[in-house]
Amino acid sequence: MAKYTKSEVVEKAAELAKLIAETEEVEFFKRAEEAINKNDKVYRLMEDIKHYQKQAVNFKHYNKPEALKKVEDKIDALMAELDEIPVVEEFKRSQVVVNDLLQLVSSTISQTVTNEIIVSTGGDLLQGKTGSKPGCHQEGGCEHEHQH
Repeated sequence: MAKYTKSEVVEKAAELAKLIAETEEVEFFKRAEEAINKNDKVYRLMEDIKHYQKQAVNFKHYNKPEALKKVEDKIDALMAELDEIPVVEEFKRSQVVVNDLLQLVSSTISQTVTNEIIVSTGGDLLQGKTGSKPGCHQEGGCEHEHQH
């Protein structure tokens, strides 16, 4: 029978989330985000980009391809300028670091659950197969009856 309920698992996930939120990787992200929010040049560029993005939506809606192209080029230039600012580079790097941590946790959980299923059904970890498959013929024979 089941040892844990869905709500107990979700509760443990919330505990894990709190642990992750207190890692050096997340602290790095928070510092980088704070630096970005305090940077006037970043703020001004972001406001300009938003302004031109609104124009681009309007030009696209009113089918004005030449004007749209000019605005898109302006947006690209502003984005390139934004990307060259050290605090923006740092922020983007911090996003990658946190995302890598979350991906590692997710894949670890997934792989561990899969391995637990294989082991608990008498399967073979090396082959990645559970022992619950009908017609299984493990070394030394099966421990259950087969119907023919």
